[in-house]
Amino acid sequence: MNWRALDRFSFGDSPALADELADLVLAGRKRATCWAVSAGPITSVGKRMVMLDGAGIPRAVLETVELTQRRFSEIDEAFAFDEGEGDRTLTYWRTAHQRYFERHGTYSPDMLLYCERFRLIERIES
Repeated sequence: MNWRALDRFSFGDSPALADELADLVLAGRKRATCWAVSAGPITSVGKRMVMLDGAGIPRAVLETVELTQRRFSEIDEAFAFDEGEGDRTLTYWRTAHQRYFERHGTYSPDMLLYCERFRLIERIES
């Protein structure tokens, strides 16, 4: 696959968080993510993108398999588990994501989120 032509992104809002979340993807734990609808659509079902680590190094190709919109308060245990972070519980998800969105000044319990599930297509060895 020629991944060099694909759009690129990194998870999180810091190099450390990008590394942590990329590692979770590569370990098979993280298969979902979300972001505020106010940030706009980043992907679509079937789109493939290159995931970067915290240093901006390509690590993997991911493909979006599901994209829905839900309110923060509507996130369920299954989605929290698929996000793969912490102990994978809804309680952990809510705490970590509230902190994240508060850092960006966008948190509200009824904020609308894009909720994406993805699959790992290819690991990129550097």
